[in-house]
Amino acid sequence: MGSTPQPRRGNTRQRIQDVALELFAEQGYEKTSLREIAERLDVTKAALYYHFKTKEDILVGIFDDLNRPVEELIEWGREQPRTLETKKEILRRYGEALTSAAPLFRFMQENQATVRDLSIGMTIKDRVVALVDLVKEPDAPLADQVRSFTALFAMHAGVFALKDAEGSPEEKRAAVLEVAVDLVTRAHDAQPAE
Repeated sequence: MGSTPQPRRGNTRQRIQDVALELFAEQGYEKTSLREIAERLDVTKAALYYHFKTKEDILVGIFDDLNRPVEELIEWGREQPRTLETKKEILRRYGEALTSAAPLFRFMQENQATVRDLSIGMTIKDRVVALVDLVKEPDAPLADQVRSFTALFAMHAGVFALKDAEGSPEEKRAAVLEVAVDLVTRAHDAQPAE
């Protein structure tokens, strides 16, 4: 959580996304221009336009690429039985997805108002709702719904809030996962046996 993931290597499209995300994080989305992105890449704006017409197109591309594991997790989770082990596995995999996409989630955390106004804002909300639905019981009492919701947001907060805390990134991820699992376990165990 405290370490900075390596930039994705590869094609020009990925390089554009990596540089744009760096600039968005440094300066904010609103204050970053396509010209600055092109200059940082040492390419012309025309070369940049070949891949992306707008900053939002770049951000949507970043979101789609880095958040694909979350989509796959939701699909997988919907096919699994609603057991405590499945819920724990969803949390574990979600933690891995957050770690892999830490720069994107950091950007989204720091630019919530901007993200909410962009096309990806509703998609993000829908994905969070889908994840909460996978770790809570359909008829769970309100307190257990809050526990399930809080478990996911504890994982989000852990990416950012613990960056200056003592411990290695692995220890921090393990602690956040432990807390999330405790919350979901408590909510799951409170459900009446069938």
